[in-house]
Amino acid sequence: MTPPPQWIAVVGSGIAGMTAAHYLSRRHHVSLFEADSRLGGHTATFDIDTGAERHAIDTGFIVYNDRTYPLFEALMASLGVPGQATEMSFSVHESDRDFEYNGHTLTSLFAQRRNLLRPRFYRLLNDIVRFNRRATRDFLADRLSPSLTLGDYLAGEDYGEDFQRRYLLPMGGAIWSASEAGMRDFPARFFVRFFHHHGLLSLTDRPQWHTIKGGSRAYIAPLTEPYRERIHLSTPIVGLARNDDGISLHTTAGERRFDQVVLACHSDQALSILGNQASRAEREVLGAIGYRRNSVVLHTDTGMLPRRRRAWASWNYRLDGRDAKACVPVTYNMNILQRLKSDTTFCVTLNDEQSIDPARVLGRYEYAHPQFTLAAQQAQARHGEISGASRRTHFCGAYWRNGFHEDGVWSALRVVEAINGSRPSPAATAPAADHQEGMPCH
Repeated sequence: MTPPPQWIAVVGSGIAGMTAAHYLSRRHHVSLFEADSRLGGHTATFDIDTGAERHAIDTGFIVYNDRTYPLFEALMASLGVPGQATEMSFSVHESDRDFEYNGHTLTSLFAQRRNLLRPRFYRLLNDIVRFNRRATRDFLADRLSPSLTLGDYLAGEDYGEDFQRRYLLPMGGAIWSASEAGMRDFPARFFVRFFHHHGLLSLTDRPQWHTIKGGSRAYIAPLTEPYRERIHLSTPIVGLARNDDGISLHTTAGERRFDQVVLACHSDQALSILGNQASRAEREVLGAIGYRRNSVVLHTDTGMLPRRRRAWASWNYRLDGRDAKACVPVTYNMNILQRLKSDTTFCVTLNDEQSIDPARVLGRYEYAHPQFTLAAQQAQARHGEISGASRRTHFCGAYWRNGFHEDGVWSALRVVEAINGSRPSPAATAPAADHQEGMPCH
């Protein structure tokens, strides 16, 4: 006999919350609460009208690939949301010293022609090849200790400073929106496993990346359609009370009663909502997974890109003598990533607002990203201690894995399985991506 439906609250409308609510609503009465005035969390697409053109530009979640996003791709296919192939190239530039390269092709690698004559640049390239081979070997042979940091791993293998500060740490910093110092504190095994699975330790075997046609927000409407009448925007949860009979959610509009709650918000936000209701284990686990806020600016200032157009990439990391603890300064070229056809170059820059021409700013935003440390990795393994039916409270979010959209879907499915007793599987009804020519893979 199928158990009767429950009344379930989902707090947070990022990919994890929306996905959990989507699948839970097939069997239960689901209400979704969002403190912001819009849905989506890091899925944040904004309309830009230049007068002559109109574009929907992503400022948070942008890309996914055909290898390491199987759950997200299946979800998009079930919703009939198409993608398009894109290029995932990466550049590093240092304006103060006029140094730059883009690793996408041989031509872009030597976009700065004087690098052809620099032995120092060839040492950097040699270290890249050496790291790719050694890290792959160490990972496959399970030689990376769980307690080893990336900084200690690099020091132990005697990699050059240029390789670390002009290649590996910037790339990691751009991926996880972390500082150079934060990347050195990363768990080495976590880092190498991610790079290996994403083909970043290979010069040829790399996945095809995609963006969602029309901007990433295109999936929000079909994903939330089953429960759209029970979505509460601009409704922050200020506390909750748990007992054997259910959950009382305290909102700014009053109290609501539910059978179970899914806290699909950030770890620090979940801890704040729990307040003095938090158990010792919840405080230890959630408190070990921190977040860092990053400023984001949508603009048209191409001065934030490398000087040489040949060096322009999808992701462009700027060094310029920054403190190792400073937030990652990276600029996304949205014309490349979203295949925008325009004479205007649209850019999205993280953590470098002071360098952007104010007259070219189109919008300012702020997003928080999880920070992965050895302590955070240990906390992830304790999810089962705090999430489950015993206290009618479930914790959900991309921070329980790698911090990306695929991980948000994965986390949502784990919670749905815990509540329903079985794992939902989306039925693919449409192709997930349009593999058009013209945009090679990373």
